[in-house]
Amino acid sequence: MENMIQCMQMIDGIGFRIQEARKALGLTQEEFARRLKISRVYLCKIEQQMRPANERILHLVALTFGVNSRWLETGAGKMFDIPKDHKLDEIVENFKKLDDLLQDYVLKQIRLAREYQEEKKTQNR
Repeated sequence: MENMIQCMQMIDGIGFRIQEARKALGLTQEEFARRLKISRVYLCKIEQQMRPANERILHLVALTFGVNSRWLETGAGKMFDIPKDHKLDEIVENFKKLDDLLQDYVLKQIRLAREYQEEKKTQNR
């Protein structure tokens, strides 16, 4: 049964859809694999249909990148469950790399910027 599932995946193109999603996100194989906690070589083999993507990989792709599970498995529906906000993703990735002191500083600056924006809106009414 497992072999039959693997054959269906290879015929069905799940690896190609994983590659398509990765490219739509603008990620390299290295970055995509790192975020899934798998090797780039393994990802490459999945994308080239040389290795099947197991359920764990499919779940991780859907969860980590917001890819629609149904689309990933069957090709039906939209690629993403929700529109991807690339600016927010970049902010979060960079924010995680900061130490606690700098994170507090960035949060304070965001709050100040938001307050400034709200004040400007009020003045323009």
